[in-house]
Amino acid sequence: MIEAGLIVARFLHFVAVTTLAGASFFPLYAYPGNDYRQPPAFARWMQMVLFWAANTVLVSGILWFIFTVANMSGAWDGILDRETLGAVLGDTSFGNLWTARLVLCIVTIVVIWHRFDSRASRRRDVIAAILAAVLLISIAGVGHSQVEQGVAGAIHVISDATHLLAAGAWLGGLVPLALIIAARGRDRESTAETDFDRVLMRFSGMGYVAVATLVGSGLVNSWFVVGAFSGLQETAYGQMLVAKLVLFAGMLALAVSNRFWIVPSLAKAATDGSSAWTARLRNHVLGEQVLGLMVLLIVSVLGTMPPAIRP
Repeated sequence: MIEAGLIVARFLHFVAVTTLAGASFFPLYAYPGNDYRQPPAFARWMQMVLFWAANTVLVSGILWFIFTVANMSGAWDGILDRETLGAVLGDTSFGNLWTARLVLCIVTIVVIWHRFDSRASRRRDVIAAILAAVLLISIAGVGHSQVEQGVAGAIHVISDATHLLAAGAWLGGLVPLALIIAARGRDRESTAETDFDRVLMRFSGMGYVAVATLVGSGLVNSWFVVGAFSGLQETAYGQMLVAKLVLFAGMLALAVSNRFWIVPSLAKAATDGSSAWTARLRNHVLGEQVLGLMVLLIVSVLGTMPPAIRP
């Protein structure tokens, strides 16, 4: 029960923090330029997405801490024991990091709340993006990346943080992209100002960088947690990791299809045919999101399992 709760808390936290990060990054590359004009409807929706994502990060982070304390103590009573709580908060790197992350999350919520009463600006969005990025990459400070010491440990943490950042940019960026596609499908004229085609191409450009980073950092991380190729076949951790790679390949196939088939066809389509291509694009983005959620669920499970590599 405790382990299942820990997996659910981790999953909710990963979904929320990747959404927060990717959604906060999106306006910075989707709407470049000195005027930094965002469609008003899109800006309002993004404020709500960021606000609810940040609050979910806070709640799920608290749940993650509670289930971790219970898991460390081996019983639910540990949550209410002052000595146990004090030991986890003061004597463990997990407790210290989680306290800092919760404070940072509250600051992020305040910053995002401030955006409700003001017009979107690049400065405010950059601040929100930096806070979200720090929240995301700080997850690398716990888990399997803490096993190694010295130079190897630093490399593993940096690689893990880079992996998280790239995953957040891609997976989290799918949320605002889906909002834009949905608005385009409802009313093409009302979304003309979004420079729909340009936004799609800018997201694709970001996707190239994110995928390359995910592959590179994933190989480095695998070296630390899997080691030999046999670890993928002979351990439960390795088999789960293979399942994650299969889902990642499915996401990549959908992204490639979007970039080299649907987006060019959408740009060339006549007015009467563009709605069909928009629907195809919406379905593909939805497919990427579903596969991405499955990847995050597997990551949530992997964090509770011993790595495949043998000592």
